[in-house]
Amino acid sequence: MSIASGRTLRSLVHKWLGPTSGTPVKVTRFNRGQSIQGTCVHIELLLQSGPVGLFFFRHGDGSWCVFPPESERPVMRIH
Repeated sequence: MSIASGRTLRSLVHKWLGPTSGTPVKVTRFNRGQSIQGTCVHIELLLQSGPVGLFFFRHGDGSWCVFPPESERPVMRIH
């Protein structure tokens, strides 16, 4: 799925956390790693009952999801 199909980080934050202009939202963790998980961020919404947060993972096509990308598996090819 491409970014053009609505998988931007901003669109997912609004979908999952539903922040409003009066509700503070902040990035509490940013990890740009070389690990299997790749880039991930933790977004936190501050409610009166306490903070609520989710991790968002960047996939190879540039889209963001609430689940990590699948790890690449070894492939054998015959030429």
